[in-house]
Amino acid sequence: MDRPWLNCYEPGVLAHLEYPSVPLFQFLADSAKKSSEKDALLFFGKGVSYRELEEMSNGFAHALIKLGVTKGDRVAIMLPNVPQCVVAYYGALKSGAVVVMTNPLYTERELLIQLADSGAQIIVALDLFYPKIEAIKKETALKSLVLTSVQEALPWFLGLLYPIKAKKDGQWIHIVKTPPIYDMGEMIRGMPSTSPNITVIPDDLALLQYTGGTTGSPKGVMLTHRNLVTNTLQCRNWMPNLKEGEEIFLSVIPFFHVYGMSTCMNLAIYLRSTLVLLPKFVTKDVLSAIKKNRPTIFMGVQAMYVAINNFPGINADDLGSIHTCISGAGPLHLEVQRCFEALTGGKLVEGYGLSETSPVTHVNPMRGKRKEGSIGLPISDTLARVVDLETGTKPLPVGESGELIIQGPQVMQGYWNKPKESSDVLRDGWLHTGDIAKMDEDGYFFIVDRKKDMIKSRGENVYPREVEEVLYRHPKVKEAVVVGLPDPFLGERIKAYVVLKEGASATPEEVTQFCRGELAKFKIPQQIEFREGLPKTVIGKVLRRVLIEEEMKKVGK
Repeated sequence: MDRPWLNCYEPGVLAHLEYPSVPLFQFLADSAKKSSEKDALLFFGKGVSYRELEEMSNGFAHALIKLGVTKGDRVAIMLPNVPQCVVAYYGALKSGAVVVMTNPLYTERELLIQLADSGAQIIVALDLFYPKIEAIKKETALKSLVLTSVQEALPWFLGLLYPIKAKKDGQWIHIVKTPPIYDMGEMIRGMPSTSPNITVIPDDLALLQYTGGTTGSPKGVMLTHRNLVTNTLQCRNWMPNLKEGEEIFLSVIPFFHVYGMSTCMNLAIYLRSTLVLLPKFVTKDVLSAIKKNRPTIFMGVQAMYVAINNFPGINADDLGSIHTCISGAGPLHLEVQRCFEALTGGKLVEGYGLSETSPVTHVNPMRGKRKEGSIGLPISDTLARVVDLETGTKPLPVGESGELIIQGPQVMQGYWNKPKESSDVLRDGWLHTGDIAKMDEDGYFFIVDRKKDMIKSRGENVYPREVEEVLYRHPKVKEAVVVGLPDPFLGERIKAYVVLKEGASATPEEVTQFCRGELAKFKIPQQIEFREGLPKTVIGKVLRRVLIEEEMKKVGK
């Protein structure tokens, strides 16, 4: 097929790469050999060298094996961006296990769905999450809980202050760690510092990354070591200006999100970079970290760049170290891009990907031609085309909108234990994304709409059906529908339209409070509107598009 995008590649970006036949954790081993005493991780001023990271991950691998982990077993990791997350991730892979990255924001119900489906037997988590795990543990296959704390990763003086602050914030928890509950640090101590003798090949499963995919029900995307190695090198190839051993990554995009995992952890480790870890995005903390640590690379989502652009008294001089940024997990508006580039003097471009593609498939040229509203060009060894919506088989001409389909070595193997869903989206060697797109004559792609009703809020996928099911459980709710509306900060804000049962009365706050016990924070509707009825088709299907059009008219769009 024609690949017009190759003519728009920047100098130094190759159309085809040779990929080593190694497991993903080989990148860490290689970096530890080349830069053993260099800081791999920085967490509020405390450094972890590449040698220490390699030895701790090896030790954790041995500890998991001692607990009974065998090749192919699933190990869940429920951690924010703390040093233990990186240790657990690479350690689990070295043990031959399959990692199941778990969002710490999940409610008990959401956590149960993921753990039950994956069959994870071990979970590594912060002690703060213990009550949530304990509440659902009996309904899962979990045999062991490995706990750690933020305090253990902090410099000694901050570690001394941590209990005081945690108790004040109501976040202090003391757990007696006796089997089947283990302390992560204690497990590693005394274990061999060399890699265990477990044969892991590139086509072995490395990761179950849970997503709603294109249908909305939670599914484990099966990614192999080869998938993840490939996407790491594809991303590195796209940025030939990056210097191995010299870059500093601002790592605030969560590693439990495949975007953060690949572009901000795996890529950084491969490049022998220093990762400045932040467990959550707080604008003033991020700006302080930038000023202190002088990061050169900042992968994020639009909401992060908006927050920095609009922070009172922002000082451009403090941001000048940043030279390369990619915005993913949703559209990047031109005004946000321009403002951030003016502040930093660096480059901020939009990229595109899916959990099903490890995740990156398209990126705008870092220093070449950029087109407003475009997700960019397919990266090396990646084919993309636009096909008709009816059959998904007929390629459409330049400029015509249809479904975006993708082929490449980073594409998943399928969904965990879901053969039908896998065959629905993997057809004739192509991944059907469910996104409606168009391609121009230069090979730049543009996302036009969502084939499904998925909402992108704060860089996270939110599926209306899941939110609606929670709303329907409210005793006063008769009907409910959820839509995503454009929002300059969130990407899309979630609005719920609710019809109450006859004689019932409720407030928006009451409905929102009900959702808090059932949904992660990013899934809770920002707006609740009560209505007498909902617009529907003759057969009773709710017309979401009518609701969205009404909202657009209100704002003159």
